[in-house]
Parts: sequence; C-alpha cells; structure tokens
Amino acid sequence: MNYEFFIAKRIIGSKAYKSSISAPIIKIGIAAITIGMVVMMIAIATGIGLQQKIRDKVVAFNGHVNITNYDSNNSQESLFPISKNQDFYPDFKSVEGIAHIQAIATKFGVIRTETDFEGVILKGVGPDYNWRYFKEFLIEGQLPDYSDTRNEDVLISQYLANRLQFNLNDTFQMVFKKDDPNAIPNIITYKVVGIYNSGFQDFDKQYLLGDIRHLQRINRWGKDQIGSFEVFIDDYDELEKKGTEIYQNTPSTLNTQTVVEKYYSILEWIKIFDKNIYGIIGIMILVAGINMITALLVLILERTQMIGVLKALGSNNWSIRKLFLYNASYLIILGLFWGNILGLGLLFAQKYFGIFKLDPSTYYVSEAPVYISLDYILALNLGTLILCLLMLLIPTYIITKISPVKAIRFE
Repeated sequence: MNYEFFIAKRIIGSKAYKSSISAPIIKIGIAAITIGMVVMMIAIATGIGLQQKIRDKVVAFNGHVNITNYDSNNSQESLFPISKNQDFYPDFKSVEGIAHIQAIATKFGVIRTETDFEGVILKGVGPDYNWRYFKEFLIEGQLPDYSDTRNEDVLISQYLANRLQFNLNDTFQMVFKKDDPNAIPNIITYKVVGIYNSGFQDFDKQYLLGDIRHLQRINRWGKDQIGSFEVFIDDYDELEKKGTEIYQNTPSTLNTQTVVEKYYSILEWIKIFDKNIYGIIGIMILVAGINMITALLVLILERTQMIGVLKALGSNNWSIRKLFLYNASYLIILGLFWGNILGLGLLFAQKYFGIFKLDPSTYYVSEAPVYISLDYILALNLGTLILCLLMLLIPTYIITKISPVKAIRFE
C-alpha cells in the first residue's frame, strides 16, 4: 500500500481538515487555480479564434496565393489578361496540398442611383468559383449562379446595401469607364440576389461579386482570358512553402503573391496575439503557483506535530514531502475541474450566443470568436498541474529542516 497516498486521503477527508485554520487559505488557493484556468482558456480560445477568423476573411476575398500578370503592378483592377489555358488550371497537379484554384477578374466601377453614387470594385467570378466562405457570410437572399448563361445577378455587402438603400431583388446601374476618355462608358443594370456581411469592413465597402463574362465583354477579352487566379491550399501553416512551390511551377510570365505578402500589416498584427496569450498564461500560472505555495506552507505548519511523529516512526523526508504533494495535487485538480467547467461554459455560451461584442472597424469581427479544441485544453491542464507541482517542491523542502523532537513538542 502507498501509505503516503493513504494518509493524504485521510487528511483530505477529515472534518478537522475542512474546519482548520488553513481552510480559508486553501479555498483561496483553489479559487486562484480556477480563475487562472478560466482566464487562460479564454485567452487561448479568443486569441486563436480571432486569428483564424480574420485570416479566413482575408483569404475569402483573395485566396491563399494570387497568380497575376507581371504587368498588373499590384493594382486592385485586372489591367492585363491571362489565358486560362495553363497547365496548372483547373487542377494544380504539380503541387501537392492545393485544395482549389479559380479564375477571377476585377474592375472598378461606379454604382449610380437617383440620389447617390458609390465607387466599388466588381469581382467577376465564374462557374469554378468556390462559395464556401461566402455561404457563412450570407445573411439574406441566395448566392448567385454563374454556371449557365451570362446573367446580371450580384452579391452585395450589407454595408453597401445599407449605404445605397438596396434591398433584395432591387436593380441598379453600374458604370464602367473605357480606356478612351472620350468614349461612352459601359453601363450594366444589375440585380441584387444576395446580401453578405463578412464583418471585414475594409473589404465589404469595396467588393461586390458578379459574372466574370460581363468584365470579359467590357474589356474585350476572349472567353479564355481572365484577370488572375486565386489558389487555395489545405494547410495555412504551409503557406510560405506552398507559395514558393506554386511560383516555381508557374510560367515565367506570371507572378505569384501570397496573402501574407499582399496584406502583411493585417496578418502580422494578429501574430501579436500569440505574445499576449503566452504572457497571460505565464502570469496566471505564476499567480496560481504562489497561492498554492502559501496554502501548502500553512498546511505544513499546521501539521508540524504529525511530521514529527512520522519522522519518529521512521519516515524519511521525501516520503513526507510526497504526502503533502499528494495533498496539493488534490487541491490543484479540484481547482482545474472547476476552472474547466466555468471556462468551457463561458466559451460555449460565447460560441452559440455571441455574448461579447467587438467593434468590427477595429477587430474586423462583430463578436469575439472562440476556438475550442481538446488538444490545447488537455495541454493547458497537464501543463498547469506539472508546473504547479514543480513550484510546490520548494515549500516542501522545509520538511527536511523539521526536527522530530521539536516538532512533537510544537504547539
């Protein structure tokens, strides 16, 4: 029998233990572990959730890698066409880990109404366009279908719809300038079939999605000519590697640009969250550890006579230290249990009810997103338990300095 564990169980289960002088301090120690666990879980879940949400929104509008003509000069508008007849399209077989590739074109235009006008970018898409991201953004109506003949259906953002007072099935005129300043501009009448809200106002106020065949006609391009290709990969963590491979497997006349290179400031900004998460975890574990050290020191002083008796009966220092570490482990696990209950409760409440709102103009999302994964929850629990126990080895060292004779006389 493990007698240290047996004695620790008897101490924990005794009524005297629960009503002792150390009881309030022990409760404070458990509360510190609980609060620390809740704060750490929220920090990780919201930090990673916000990173992923912002990243996915940027990718939704641009893809992971953009393949353009070298002459495009990083313009928002497709100036020079690319042929769709490429070895890598429609399946990028030469590079592994490519999820999808789609052809698009963009052109600046002005939406004109009876009372207002707005400059926007029409993003022309075709039958190969992947609507996965916009299915999540869609708040009203339906996604346009460009699989058959050319049509005038468009998907517009809620920001633009509110600004221009558009509703579903409304029609409006969009004016596109020609290269010749003296020529009559192209005017197309579009119909609003869907309204989306990505929460990323920088994009929402710029883009509406329409049929790419209109832009091909306006630009006098052939059916096989497009503005650029958007490439989506399976694993975002391999973006830099896949970006290099894609560049190496495209013709020398084409240029490639990853989403990080295109939107460096935004995607570098969200990396700062990692430092915040590590800082919060470090502080919370330190605070919880200090509280548990205090509680354990009080426990040791309260059981000085018992320590003296155990030493007199032949127990060595490490055996008695183990006894108190078992005791402390119970308190830590109790704190972790309640921390997990409260933490997961708050996270699931936020995930399904969106309790905590954010300013989209600052954070690019309207509510705090959460990322819940068993991996980081288990790692957080195990890491907290191990680090706290290692910290508790320090106060148990005082047991080696206790003399059995003096301890038995201690009152």
